[in-house]
Amino acid sequence: MACFQSQGFALCGKTIQSVRRNLLREQLPLLRQLGFECREQISRNQLTVRLGGRENTFYLFGGKDEGSADLIQGLTLAGVLLDEVVLMPRSFVEQACARCSVEGAKLWFSCNPEGPEHWFYREWICSVRERNALYLHFTMADNPSLSPQVRSRYEKMFHGTFYRRFVLGEWVAPEGLVYDFFRAADCPEPPKGEMEQWCISCDYGTINPASFGLWGLRDGVWYRVAEYYYDSRKEGRQKTDREYARALERLAGGRAIDRVVVDPSAASFIEVLRRDGWRVVRAKNDVLPGIHLTARLLQSGQLVICDSCPDAIREFGLYRWEEDAARDRVRKQDDHAMDDIRYFAATVAAPRSHAVPVFAGSVCRSGKM
Repeated sequence: MACFQSQGFALCGKTIQSVRRNLLREQLPLLRQLGFECREQISRNQLTVRLGGRENTFYLFGGKDEGSADLIQGLTLAGVLLDEVVLMPRSFVEQACARCSVEGAKLWFSCNPEGPEHWFYREWICSVRERNALYLHFTMADNPSLSPQVRSRYEKMFHGTFYRRFVLGEWVAPEGLVYDFFRAADCPEPPKGEMEQWCISCDYGTINPASFGLWGLRDGVWYRVAEYYYDSRKEGRQKTDREYARALERLAGGRAIDRVVVDPSAASFIEVLRRDGWRVVRAKNDVLPGIHLTARLLQSGQLVICDSCPDAIREFGLYRWEEDAARDRVRKQDDHAMDDIRYFAATVAAPRSHAVPVFAGSVCRSGKM
């Protein structure tokens, strides 16, 4: 506000909702306390800020896919902030940077770290001097809003790659087991007695194995108490959608199933279940965010795998990251129970859990354009 008058700026996140949640919700009350006049036009995704006779406009953008670059094209900006920049496609980020043509314009980036081969790490963080940028690395210990007790609890929730990224803020490649903290010996017997709610999660397969999990909710914890797993290669025969539907009914065992979460690509199987009267929900299928979420829910005890699910337990001991991959990627093997658990975590269990705050990461700011 001291340097610019009647200029436009962009506030960008993966979605406009995330911009409002991560930036505006915290900042606007503080700005108003300091004497700024802030007027948000929600329908236009626009924020006007006034102070001391000066006025500037901030536009909100979501960079969720390659088509998002078209939304910001054509603007003339004095600055842009890209929050969680590693979650946005490169085309959107580069288009946003190219819009900053006003003299003295600046770019701001913030993010949690990904792998060392990520394009943003290689082209910005590894090249801060060439980019005339200031790079700030921070860890969870630098978050003043977390008490020592809360910080200690969160530190225990992550292991391996997740710990190094989310607690220490390091740009490291994943290696070894995806869920390296999981121990089969820690799996309890299914709890006895009634459950508050029942759900089933499904990873559908014809040539590949099919995996279904039966989940029961009690006192805020989801227990995987039973499963169905069928490997057509091992058994020497493929099953039809109708046969899988019967297997799901047997797994339900007459319980009142609130919903069945299914692999979104299994269109024909979904249709068979709907015709049979099941309430079917297409699963959220973002792999890496789903893995992070599943790990957090398992470590916090909100998801529990019971010893009555041997195939899921077996896959936890085999599910690994790809080696030498340019991007974070898991091996496409021994992943069928892992997928149905991830579907359940992202689609059913997540709404009941609280978001984990940003612990560690990076801030990168460019100098004059």
